Order: sequence, then structure tokens, then C-alpha cells
Amino acid sequence: MSNVMDRDVSVADEPGAPRLKGKGTPLRERFFQLSLWTSLAVGVVFLASLLVYVVVEAWPRLDSRIWTNFPDIIDPSNAGAQSAIMGTLWIIAFTAVYCLPTGILAAIYLEEYADPNRWWNRVIEINIQNLAAVPSIVYGILGLGIISRGLGFGQTVMSASLTLSLLVLPTVIIASREAIRAVPQSIRQASLALGATQWQTIWRQVLPAAVPGMATGSILALSRAIGEAAPLLLLGGLTFITFNPTGVESPFTALPIQIFGWISQSRAEFTALASAAIVVLLVILLAMNSVAIWLRNRYSRKW
Repeated sequence: MSNVMDRDVSVADEPGAPRLKGKGTPLRERFFQLSLWTSLAVGVVFLASLLVYVVVEAWPRLDSRIWTNFPDIIDPSNAGAQSAIMGTLWIIAFTAVYCLPTGILAAIYLEEYADPNRWWNRVIEINIQNLAAVPSIVYGILGLGIISRGLGFGQTVMSASLTLSLLVLPTVIIASREAIRAVPQSIRQASLALGATQWQTIWRQVLPAAVPGMATGSILALSRAIGEAAPLLLLGGLTFITFNPTGVESPFTALPIQIFGWISQSRAEFTALASAAIVVLLVILLAMNSVAIWLRNRYSRKW
């Protein structure tokens, strides 16, 4: 008996052996946890400082003028960002119309129908993963050369929406595939065993269960698109428009472009205007993210 106890103690004392309960946390693990908390604190502090700075700068102009008035270069005290706000909503709405059905259908095909052993399906998957990491400026060049000039759409809402759709399409596909993959295989097998076809199984069992994840990923992808400025600047988005878009063929401006234009001005009044527009953009982003969180919590299922 004593030999067995001595052998257990000697094994526990060996370097690299798992530490028994009650022995305490190793020093390296404590240092690693402290490093993680320090990194998190630095990020949170800088983010909070930036938000406080923006709100303080924007406070004199955080009133109804920012969303009821149009831009005014001569009198910034009465200037607003109504055309930029409406342009942003138009662009994001048509971006959703273009990219969400395409991304969801592509995810269904890749996850439910595609044969992973076929070389073309592997090429498609690799390209989708690579496109998700491409900088937005590259999509702006693509939109300018092909969509705006090649297809002749010009500097319109259509060009901006299609370009941003290409930008967020890989993210929508990846998020939708992960949501579909999270549905247990037993659900599919039970539906097929009861006589349902593969499409009936997908439509009535898989998709309803995957809706929370798909909706969350799609809204977060659109949240990325709403804050992009580089592609819209390359497409020739105007910084001074005193009318709202009336269709997909209308010239456009957006909040990121309007913020860029105001920041470029030398007068201090435009700095306050730009800060107020940043706050409006953050409010829209927080609203979209809140909807994503609500959908996830409301319709999520535990298997």
C-alpha cells in the first residue's frame, strides 16, 4: 500500500504531470490569465475613451437638425445629414435584397447538396473563405471597374448596393453554413425516415432551426457594410447632396462619406457635425446588433 502511494506522489511531482486538485494554480497560468485581462482592459479603456470623446464633441449638435436638415457648406450651424442617413438606409436595404437570398441559397447548396469530394466544390469553398478576408478597397476597385463603368450603372445606389453585396456575401455564406451545420443530423434522418423528400426536410426542419444563426450572421454582415467608406468613395459617392434618393438609379451619399467630407473641412463647426453623424451611425449599428441578439435569443433552440 505504501509503495502505491509513493508511486502516485512521485508521478504527481514529475514536471508536466497534471496537477491534482488543491495544489493551486500554476504561476504560468496565472500570468497568462493576467495578460488576457490586461489586454481586454486596454481595449475597453481605449474604446470607452473614443466613445466619450465623440459624444462630447457631438453634444452641441445632437438635436433634430442632424436628421431633419440637409448638408450646408455655407452655414454649418443649420446643416444636417438627412440625405446621408436616407442614402445609407437605401443602400443597406438593397444590399440585403441582393446578398441575403444569394448567400443563403449558396449555403444551402454547399451544406446540403454539394459533394465535398468534387474538385469544383472544394474550389468554391476555398474561394469563399479567401474572399471573406479580402480588404474592402479591393471590392471598391472591382465595383468601380465592372459594376459602375463596365455595366454602366454609374454613381448610383445600384452600384453601391451591388458592391457592398459582394463585400458581405462571403460572410453571409459562412454564417449561414455554420447555422445549417449546427442542426443535428438526427433531425434530417428522422424527417427522411418519415417519407419527406430532401427539400421538404430542408424547408420544414433544417431552415426553421437554423434561422436564428442565419439571421444573426446576416445582420452582423450588413452592420459591417453600413460602416464601409472606402468602396463608396471609390465609386464616386458625393459628399454634398441636398436631396434624398428616389430609386436605385439616384445619385447617393452615405453617412461614412458625409463624415469623411465634414472631417476634411477646416472649421470647427464641421468637426461637431462629423461627430454627431458618427453618433447617428453608431445608433443605427447598435439597433441592428440589438435585433440580431433578440432574434438569436428569441428563436434559438437547444438540442
